Amino acid sequence: MKKTKLYLDTSVPSFLFADDSPEKREVTIQFWDILKMGIYDVVISDILLTEISKSERSLAQDLENKLTELVLEIVSVNEDVYSLAQKYIDEGIIPQTYQDDALHIALATFNEADALISWNFKHMVKLKTIRGVNGINRMLGFKELEILTPQSLIQEDNNE
Repeated sequence: MKKTKLYLDTSVPSFLFADDSPEKREVTIQFWDILKMGIYDVVISDILLTEISKSERSLAQDLENKLTELVLEIVSVNEDVYSLAQKYIDEGIIPQTYQDDALHIALATFNEADALISWNFKHMVKLKTIRGVNGINRMLGFKELEILTPQSLIQEDNNE
């Protein structure tokens, strides 16, 4: 049976060290432990790696070390991904000023992830975004994309 493919945006590993948000940090640590079991295919992007590299140096090193705990597929932006992200922006789903959020969604879609996992409630994990993204994805022949928090995925796993 094919594993479920999860695309992680930068907020997920970042919350492993979010001392200012202990509840989300604890959930993210639990989620990371699940990812380490290898029951999911995990995808990250060069955008995530770039965003991490811009963190304060010791945090960037801690985040990079955490990523080595997982078997990862690393994907990159290409012209098709960029065009899809621009479509999400043009349709008003993601603001132009948050192009990286649109690129994360487009990367997850283009690389056939089953779900994008994020703590970004402002632009990603919200009904308007999910509906808008999936409307465009259907129109363009891509499969639908779930956009979930680590917490919702843990709860789903516990209910099976």
